Amino acid sequence: MKEKKLPEFQVEISHPKNDMDVSPVEDKIITLEGVPASLPYGSTSGEWGTSGKGWTEQHGTPIGADITYFSRYEDTFYHLKADFPIEKIKDYMQRAYSQREASLYSNPLQEYKNLGRDEKFSGAENPYNSFSTLVFGFAPKGMVVVWLRFRAVQIELGRFQAEKVKDDKELEKKFFSKLSVTREEMKKKRFLEISSKEWDDYRIKYSWKPVITSENKNLRLFEMNLSYFNAEEEVILRPMVDNIPIKERAIPKELNFTWETGKDQQYIGRAFFNWEKANEAFKKSGNKGNLEFKIAPDNSGFQVYLNGESFPVDSVRIFKTEREFHDSYEKQ
Repeated sequence: MKEKKLPEFQVEISHPKNDMDVSPVEDKIITLEGVPASLPYGSTSGEWGTSGKGWTEQHGTPIGADITYFSRYEDTFYHLKADFPIEKIKDYMQRAYSQREASLYSNPLQEYKNLGRDEKFSGAENPYNSFSTLVFGFAPKGMVVVWLRFRAVQIELGRFQAEKVKDDKELEKKFFSKLSVTREEMKKKRFLEISSKEWDDYRIKYSWKPVITSENKNLRLFEMNLSYFNAEEEVILRPMVDNIPIKERAIPKELNFTWETGKDQQYIGRAFFNWEKANEAFKKSGNKGNLEFKIAPDNSGFQVYLNGESFPVDSVRIFKTEREFHDSYEKQ
């Protein structure tokens, strides 16, 4: 009965790509309340920062992890003993992040409110969502990143380092006794010599903000969603979208935004980025900047600039849409 009253959360275990999966052998998520919590059954899946799989709800407040796992492509057992920053965890556990507009909320939206762990998103009633998922990402060489997910918002909690298990005979026996392949056979088929540098580099941040502009005086912004290469996710709504603050952000992987310039003139713009090219541009610009998305007056396209200089983009897309927003021209 006591466990049912504790707040719930999901757990995901992810990897960079499908040929870089790892398998937990022994695991425990440490909670502030002292109740047991664990990782999902089986191996990692999905992509960096999201496994794409659900799992039985765990309970309590996660403050650490004790995980022994086998990296199949490295032929290595690792042990992770991670202590999460407790005060930081307590702070995030009080937060509920805005996800989208809701019809029954008349007050201006904020990035987040301190509403506690019980706020669950409902489009008609509540635009805020509290902590929902603890996400692990297992990279090469024992690099482990942990994120906190608030439904559509994802924030990196920290990077942790697992240690190689030197005497792994008992672990080998325990792990491979359940498989139809030997360790040598797996190594021959799966072994990769790969660094964790790519995923460490994704964590590089610069001080910048996205800015949407147009010579069309009727421009009205509604929503922006940013996905970063470091697997963080950000949602920016009205009125914040008109005055986004500069802060430390990773390199954007994808950015999409919704705007109007009149009735039946609502659009979504999307931009996709290459990490190497974007990172080089940020380095050259210094450590502070505006990433401007300049929409054509007739909404036919947009250009991207960093501090006034052309910014490299892999591709851009624009298409019309018909979503409902409080300040839409359709409601006037």
